[in-house]
Amino acid sequence: MKQPDLFDVIIIGGSYAGLSAAMTLGRSLRNVLVIDNGKPCNEQTPHSQNFLTQDGKTPKEISALAKTQVEKYDTIKFYDGKAVSAQKTDFGFEITNENGEKLDSKKLIVATGIRDEVPNIKGFKESWGISLIHCPYCHGYEYKGKKTGIIANGDKAVHISSLVKNLTEDVTIFTRGKANFTSEQLEKLKNNQIEIIETEISELKNENGYVKSLVFDDGKEIDFEAVYGGFPFTQHSDIAKSLGCEMTEMGHIKIDQFQKTNVVGLFACGDNSSAMRSVANAVYTGNAAGAMVNAELVSDCF
Repeated sequence: MKQPDLFDVIIIGGSYAGLSAAMTLGRSLRNVLVIDNGKPCNEQTPHSQNFLTQDGKTPKEISALAKTQVEKYDTIKFYDGKAVSAQKTDFGFEITNENGEKLDSKKLIVATGIRDEVPNIKGFKESWGISLIHCPYCHGYEYKGKKTGIIANGDKAVHISSLVKNLTEDVTIFTRGKANFTSEQLEKLKNNQIEIIETEISELKNENGYVKSLVFDDGKEIDFEAVYGGFPFTQHSDIAKSLGCEMTEMGHIKIDQFQKTNVVGLFACGDNSSAMRSVANAVYTGNAAGAMVNAELVSDCF
């Protein structure tokens, strides 16, 4: 079989993790192709917080600056579009884009992120990432001292409320159905004056994504300034799974401490493979993935 024209590495996903991996590889003179369709999960978020040197900037500002810096490395190429499928080959990996073009590489990094499964309730999608938020570390400081709701149940609700309670005294949990807490958890919530409301939510009233109140199926309406949501997620791309990558119980791509999956030559980084969901962590894991891929390429030929 004739060897095709190979990139050293193809990176699927060109947000923070993918760009960080690309920079690391570009600095080692690796021929890299970054495939990205320009639709990050945080495109609606007004500001990115808790990322040293970039605190308070918009996600778009950070990623645009990152791409400008990565583009300076002339061994890195970009494809603006979507990778739709992939397969393992004798030489590495073959990626097919939405135009049917085949692209080959020795190694593959999947940095495709995740997709939040926000409930189909009026006002939720418009507010997600703005005032309906997922992370106290990313957004909690901006809503300190505010009247805050938490849409979650069980362990997830207890975990979020324990973090949020440090930021505000006024916290209410909405389980959207029968509450599922142990007696010990209920005692903790009671001792911290956290109310539990089981009634289903029918609407999140907002102005340009900023929550004003929650409306319930029984007609009751309560004013809030911030709401945390503990919602499920799915992988933004099924390419890693289609190649045989193992997944964790939570639904992340399973990796080792070197960002390696169980598929030889395939690495994952960013939100798709970590419960630590932040820009800072995405950049770190991308950097680590780039370094580990380069180490494998060195080992293969040195």
